[in-house]
Amino acid sequence: MHNTYGLGAVAGRLAGVALVSGAALVAGACGGQEHAAEAVTARAPVTVTMQEVRRAPRPAMVEAGGLVQAKSSALVTSRLMAPVREVRVVPGDRVRAGQVLVVLDDRDLGAQARSARSAAAAAEQSVTAGSADRQAADAALTLARASHGRIAALHARKSATPQELDEATASLRAAEARLGSIDAHVQQAQASLASARAGSDAAAVTASFAMITAPFAGVITEKLVEPGNMAMPGAPLLRVEEQGALRLDVRVDASRVTELSVGQELDVAFDAAEPLTLRGTVSEVARAMDADARAYLVKIALPAEPRLRSGMFGRTHLPGPASQVLLVPASAVVRRGQVTAIFVAEGDAARLRMVVLGRTFREGLEVVSGLAEGERVITAPPAGLTDGTPIRTGAK
Repeated sequence: MHNTYGLGAVAGRLAGVALVSGAALVAGACGGQEHAAEAVTARAPVTVTMQEVRRAPRPAMVEAGGLVQAKSSALVTSRLMAPVREVRVVPGDRVRAGQVLVVLDDRDLGAQARSARSAAAAAEQSVTAGSADRQAADAALTLARASHGRIAALHARKSATPQELDEATASLRAAEARLGSIDAHVQQAQASLASARAGSDAAAVTASFAMITAPFAGVITEKLVEPGNMAMPGAPLLRVEEQGALRLDVRVDASRVTELSVGQELDVAFDAAEPLTLRGTVSEVARAMDADARAYLVKIALPAEPRLRSGMFGRTHLPGPASQVLLVPASAVVRRGQVTAIFVAEGDAARLRMVVLGRTFREGLEVVSGLAEGERVITAPPAGLTDGTPIRTGAK
């Protein structure tokens, strides 16, 4: 009995302690719920605008890059082998058509031109002398014919001997031969004169090659020669580009070129200190494939833009078959450092969802992952909006 009573007393005491502890826990739990409820109710709902995410058909885009080129450009070369005496322009200079750009040493060419002119002058003198000889020979022939006529008449009347007639006939034949010979010399002199004049003209033209001029009005973009260098035929000296709008040359494979047509507009982005995107127009699509690049050349005309320079690299996106993509407004995207996120409405609270974005369209941004169709995104999240903030709809 004594032991039984002792065990019962101990059990009763333990049960009492358990009841007290349980009551304390329940009371503590109730108190925590009250404080949490007070914290939730203390955060007033934020009014936001939301938009339901839907899939939309958009063409598949492939990026193609190329270099900016002038509408017309030319490499200025020399036709002669001669030392460069003077370079009158530098890159950036604007030039007019026919303006002298480079001067070559033309002393030997000038000597050749003067020699050719002297030869032409000598040929002219030969022609003049031949003409005078012909006039004399023609006069002698006229006299020989008259003498032969008189001797023949006298011989017919038996007043002149046969020898006198033979002498008159011989004199006539000699005068005719002399005239024919002089005519031949005159023709030869005239041919020599024509050749000398052609040589003089050729020498003058060749001498003019020492003054290298601009083929059209434009801007000097590159200088490849300095005074004292030896200019070689066909070797580039300068590069000049026509003034006016530029174009972007890209190469497109056969699977994409069929989606392009002249007059089609494309957005073109350029690598520059500041973001630069222009609206270009397809001006030419090659009809034959470049065998080396295994692609078609496509020329995109660009609008006038002072920040554009020839040689800059530009990128454009070429359209392809359409696909279904998720689009969200650009205003819904929240960027915090390297993290890109979107606030999504889950019940009556805003949840910050990290997403991966894809292409950019005029209608919005493509969401590759992190978002599902039918979810509601907050289009313009307020500055103080955080994850878990209670929200209410202001507009759909």
